[in-house]
Amino acid sequence: MQKYSPAHADPANPMLISTVVKWSKAPVLISLLALPACGGGSSSPSGPSDGPTPVPGYGVSGIVFYDENANGVLDASEQVRLPGATITVGGRSGQAAAEGRFTVSGVPAGSQSAQADPGGLPPYFVPGQPVGVGVPPQAGEEIAVPAVLEIGGNRANHYLAFGDSITRGEGGLEGGYTRYLRADLRSYWGAATIAEAGEPGTKSYQGEGRLPGELAFQRPAFTLILYGTNDWNVARCRNDFDCETIDALRSMIQIARDAGSNPVLGTIPPANPAWVDRGATERNIWVSRMNDLLRTMAREEAVPIAEIHADFLAQPSLSDLFADHVHPNDSGYQLMARSWWNAITTPRSAAAGTRATGGRAFGFAAPGWR
Repeated sequence: MQKYSPAHADPANPMLISTVVKWSKAPVLISLLALPACGGGSSSPSGPSDGPTPVPGYGVSGIVFYDENANGVLDASEQVRLPGATITVGGRSGQAAAEGRFTVSGVPAGSQSAQADPGGLPPYFVPGQPVGVGVPPQAGEEIAVPAVLEIGGNRANHYLAFGDSITRGEGGLEGGYTRYLRADLRSYWGAATIAEAGEPGTKSYQGEGRLPGELAFQRPAFTLILYGTNDWNVARCRNDFDCETIDALRSMIQIARDAGSNPVLGTIPPANPAWVDRGATERNIWVSRMNDLLRTMAREEAVPIAEIHADFLAQPSLSDLFADHVHPNDSGYQLMARSWWNAITTPRSAAAGTRATGGRAFGFAAPGWR
């Protein structure tokens, strides 16, 4: 069967192959066919092709964006783009790169629709309205493909960092992990604000009690929940592992959802192993066991997990990440920001497999990471 090439296209329908060759162009065709026999190449006219077979169809380019008001239109105030998202046009797909820009190749001619693929979007985002596009597009034409986020009357691109003194950032520069996370979300997506609501010394059940007030005041699109470190100090939790940590975290997830905010759950960081006089070995065994329960609960609740615990343990020197027995230093907080960033931005299809950074550029580098 004759393959499609521009030289054989039917002008009336560019997707139909024409077998008509005008005599005036026959010498050009013959000359092109004769080229492989010249120049001393190892292939012959009857041998395999030197290059890949061109894919029939056309390229469709554009951007994928967060449609905050779900009207299907890219408004001037909507600054967030979604790198890594997968876009489908006419049965073909492509992945958005930096600034949410994409090109889908090999799209058949005709009236097609473009839409974000659900599995290729970050957690909680869903495809917006399909976008109609005529193929082939006009020269320089680009489309804007929307994705939407259910947040009710909450504030778009606003995050609530909720937890204890680690969320407060004790042991590091002001803001702890939130200062790094804010910068990288803005760089990657285009917009982000973060409110820090860390209350030192509080246990999980106390966090459960104060979360509704913080949600009502902040109205965040996302709630980043990190609790459990201080539960170790409750005797019955430490001795019998009879603790309300998991129940309290599950309750916080539901409280956030009821308030129209999308929860993300962080695993409990390990303790500094160098502080042997503070029971670091026993404490870290407890933290590991609690995190196993936390991960199981998070899967049951379909909540994205910021793998703070695993990311800390993966570093060559765990003690270098701490300012004291439990509080991270700036390097530790930078690493925590990476954990949250991965959980927030990684498309669902990628998160279902092995966690990876996907070649993304961060504005920081924790020890032993890059």
